Amino acid sequence: MRIDELLAHQRPVFSVEFFPPKTPTGFELLFETVEALKPLGPDYVSVTYGAGGATRDGTVEIAQRIKSEHGIEVMAHLSCVGETREGLATILDRFASIGVENVLALRGDPPRGETEFTPPADGLSSAAELTGYISERYDFTIGGACFPEVHPEADSLEADLDYLKTKVTAGAGFLITQLFFDNRVYFDFVAAARERGIDVPIIPGVIPITSYGQVARICELCDASIPDDLSAAMDALRGDPDAEALLGVAYAARQCEELLAAGAPGIHFYALNRAPGTRAVLAALRASRPWERASRGAPEQRAASLDSAR
Repeated sequence: MRIDELLAHQRPVFSVEFFPPKTPTGFELLFETVEALKPLGPDYVSVTYGAGGATRDGTVEIAQRIKSEHGIEVMAHLSCVGETREGLATILDRFASIGVENVLALRGDPPRGETEFTPPADGLSSAAELTGYISERYDFTIGGACFPEVHPEADSLEADLDYLKTKVTAGAGFLITQLFFDNRVYFDFVAAARERGIDVPIIPGVIPITSYGQVARICELCDASIPDDLSAAMDALRGDPDAEALLGVAYAARQCEELLAAGAPGIHFYALNRAPGTRAVLAALRASRPWERASRGAPEQRAASLDSAR
């Protein structure tokens, strides 16, 4: 099913992001995670993409198996890095051939060791170009990424939002945020996006912390901040992995509860291919149903209003 149709007919929409593993053991663990999460009814899963052949075959294989063998809808990621237009068309044809209907269009990060993105000859230079390329040639529902704490390469929030609007104009039907831990960041970002005329659903991306060190490294790479209170609480646990996982689940559950009660259209979980954290948070949300407490009005407008009233 198409994600834009899911978002139009039901709220909230829950999704989980996976990445293609590099080892057979990793593949086995991934599909164990899929089976563990399936009873909780994720509406779709997304599978990340390695440019230049790094993991793109894995993207196709995983997407096909999850959709055909596990019966869960899939969104495949696609990036511009290392790909010509012909190469992009080839992978898009493969997605279509296995029944994928949803694609997340990304520019992608520069290859390791490079500081600036340089498109290949006959390639595309931005996510907006890729979105337009897909929408002009294919019938996929297209999603886009956004950065509530501003993209690292953007000069300002205003410049970042102006560029984000070009993705929507090019055909992005919904947006998924980079991970964040302070909900006020999301509420303020959505309010600013609406003022810029960006009117598509903006889905918050949440990562239940299971290893604080691992997540701290991820945040450094993507310029996401960790609130001082959360950082201090994690530091106080002195590296106890069980305690970190328990605190991570509790924090993410509370974060998601507030987002959904405020009217966010869903949650996109960054699961890192493991089930326990996301499984616990999603189970708690299914049990408590915070979205039923949402007040009337457009979902993200409610979120912005809730924040401004504090």
